[in-house]
Amino acid sequence: MNPENDRPSVPLPEGWTVVVPDLADVPRLGALRARQAAPHTGSDTPDTAQIENEIAGAASWTRRHLAVKDADGELRAWAHAHDRAAGRTVLGIEIDRSLPRETQDRLAAWCYDELAAVGREMAQLRGESATQLDAGAFAGDERLRCWLADAGFTHVRTWWQMTRPVTPDEAEPGVFPEPKPGVEIRRVAQHENGMPVAEDLNAVHQVLETAFTDHFNSYQEYFTEFVQRLREDPGHRWDHWWLACADDPEDPDADPFPAGALVGSELAPDASGVRGTYIDYIGALAEARGRGVATALLHAVIADAASRGRNRVGLEVDADSPTGAESLYTKLGWRTKYVTESWHREITVD
Repeated sequence: MNPENDRPSVPLPEGWTVVVPDLADVPRLGALRARQAAPHTGSDTPDTAQIENEIAGAASWTRRHLAVKDADGELRAWAHAHDRAAGRTVLGIEIDRSLPRETQDRLAAWCYDELAAVGREMAQLRGESATQLDAGAFAGDERLRCWLADAGFTHVRTWWQMTRPVTPDEAEPGVFPEPKPGVEIRRVAQHENGMPVAEDLNAVHQVLETAFTDHFNSYQEYFTEFVQRLREDPGHRWDHWWLACADDPEDPDADPFPAGALVGSELAPDASGVRGTYIDYIGALAEARGRGVATALLHAVIADAASRGRNRVGLEVDADSPTGAESLYTKLGWRTKYVTESWHREITVD
């Protein structure tokens, strides 16, 4: 690697080329991603809608993509970077695992060198002096873990990807207990045209920003970036945003205050063709913990998923969560399906 500009010093094989992928490349990109994930997730079905969105949809404007083709024009590797927020660049690679191991190693080194340069450019555009490169790996993918370590990344966190089955009867009233006294669960309010009420969106953002202050790698994300990023997801639905409001026990005359929030989205169909619900964020303010806020939000989302004919609710939990959230999820029926890891590398901007 050239230390002056972080441009790749690892050359690609002779005759190989780099292009910016377009929609015509989506099937091949999907195959690369699905095959890399299949041994860990148990599914080799690509999320085509998500990849289309990353390449040319609403999510594309904050992303950079590089597709590497061999001398015959076959797409063999995909490197991508997401300018997620100030000082945060999320990146990933997919490599054709059918290639000789030496070629895979060479491609991986090239991709991570190139993505480091892209991350630096993104930080420069934001006027930042440094940025965190955030890469993910499946816990059992030793090859990818080696590539990350060789590229200067460090394993910093482990995440449990959990899922809970949903049954039709869970849509019926009375299946789940009512929230505790003084706690109300409701969807984010919407105008007649279906757009959310701004006051409620701000309340969700403020609750989550405050609730996650003591969590791993917490950083400030401005309201506009927060909303825009979530709206880019093909599964985004305004009626999957929830608020928990609670009375102030020390001031019975005060209006209920936003004490918890949950942002969900729609999951693509699984192998059986049935969609699911995903919990992107759930948080409760410290002063409201112990009042069943998180439990009531989870009950509401399970019942909502059942009413929509869905068969599962998924979420991600920090294996070292300071709130012990995994015990609540396990108690309510969630089980770990597979495990992922976060790998970080800090780079500076000249």
